[in-house]
Amino acid sequence: MKRLLILIAVLLAIVGAFFLFGDDLNSNKNVKNYPSSGIDIIAFGDSLVEGVGSTPGNDFVSVLSRKLDMPILNLGVAGDTTASGLLRFDKALDSDPKLVLILLGGNDYLRKVSKEQTFSNLRMMIESTQQKGSIVILLGVRGGLLKDNYKDDYKELAKEYDTAYIPNVLDGLIGTPDLMYDSIHPNDKGYEIIADRIYPVLVGLIN
Repeated sequence: MKRLLILIAVLLAIVGAFFLFGDDLNSNKNVKNYPSSGIDIIAFGDSLVEGVGSTPGNDFVSVLSRKLDMPILNLGVAGDTTASGLLRFDKALDSDPKLVLILLGGNDYLRKVSKEQTFSNLRMMIESTQQKGSIVILLGVRGGLLKDNYKDDYKELAKEYDTAYIPNVLDGLIGTPDLMYDSIHPNDKGYEIIADRIYPVLVGLIN
C-alpha cells in the first residue's frame, strides 16, 4: 500500500509539473537566457540541496544528475539563510553556469527573517545569475504552518525575472512519515519525488 501511495505521488508530481509549466516545457520562450551558452549546472541552497536526511547519492541533486546523465554541482549548505547564501553566491558563479537552481528561504522563515529581506536577497541572486547569461530555476518552499506566507512572493519573483519556477518542493511530503527523515527533511523516497518534480522542467531547459 505504501509503495502504491508513493508511486501515485510521483506520477502526480510529474503531471502537475506539465500543467504548471504548459508550453514552457517545450518552447521555454518565457524563460530569460534560454538557450544559455554556459556549461555547468549548479544547485545552490540549504540543507534540502545538500541532501540532509538522504543516504549517500540519494539527495535530489544526485538523482537528477543520474536521470540526466550529466554532472550537477551541489552547492547546498545546511543552515544557510538567504543572507548567508548571498555571501557565497558570487563564488558559486565563478564557473561558467548554464543553469542555476536556487532553493533558499526555509531557514529564513524558521529564524523569523523578514519576508522583505528574504526576497530582496533572492532578487540579488537571480539578478547576478542572469547577468552571467545563465538560466534560473527558482525552487519554492513553504513559509508557514497554517498559511503559506511565501507562495505568492515566489510566484511574483519568478514572473518578475522570467525564471522557471517550481512551487513548494516539499508539497505533500511534510506530514507523510514514509517520505520524511525528520520534520523538515525528506528521506530517499521524498527526495526522489522532489527530483521528479524538477526533472521535466530542467530537461527542457538544458536541451
